[in-house]
Amino acid sequence: MTAVPSTRQALDDIALCLVFFTRLPLPVFDVRGRTLAAAIWAAPLAGLAVALIGAVVYAVGIKLGLAGGPAAALVLASILLATGCLHEDGLSDVADGFGGGKTREKKLEIMRDSRIGAYGACALGLSLLIRWSVLAQFATPAGALFALVAAHAGSRGLLGAFMHFLPPARDDGLSTGAGAVSAETAALGAVLGALALLALGLGGAVVALILLGLLFTAFRALCLNQIGGQTGDTVGALQQLAEIALLLVASVSLS
Repeated sequence: MTAVPSTRQALDDIALCLVFFTRLPLPVFDVRGRTLAAAIWAAPLAGLAVALIGAVVYAVGIKLGLAGGPAAALVLASILLATGCLHEDGLSDVADGFGGGKTREKKLEIMRDSRIGAYGACALGLSLLIRWSVLAQFATPAGALFALVAAHAGSRGLLGAFMHFLPPARDDGLSTGAGAVSAETAALGAVLGALALLALGLGGAVVALILLGLLFTAFRALCLNQIGGQTGDTVGALQQLAEIALLLVASVSLS
């Protein structure tokens, strides 16, 4: 059982998540042996950093006279640069593996292949299209800020719970190497993610929580059926699906 991290451990965990989940030019941190499994509770805080980057880009674009569409495209570009397309890679791999593989072994083999297929390309295209269309509708930087905070911090609040409730599907790989996520760590990350949903307003947050619960349950069942557990790719795909779902809620609750 893992206790709630101390202040020093918490800072190490935040640093570890920033290094892992972003490609920001950060200094070298000494995380004193902390593992990703222990630090995953801080993933929503890394999402918050990504959201703030996108919100600043949106505000600058609008200030310079750009319309919502071009400003939204620049936001997506800044987010992809900030994260190194980490979760987008997972989404495309899962789409290719689940869509193209006939057996569990074949699905896992396809997911490990660096090449992208038709399923993966379509999944990426739809993800970018939906996210762009939502961001383009906001008339003010404040609306984009609230949507981005909810979507990026809220979606990453699911990651620890997903790794806790599903066994690794492989004996090797990123998810296995990260270690086992404790119930306490998963719960802390989920609470931080849920708090971020308040950016959608109370009503929007309630709707978002219900939607995330349904999405989590359905995707968990799908992964168990398809490959018998989770991998780093499925964790990334869950983040993308949750981000899209939260942006769709934001398009209604913040409009």
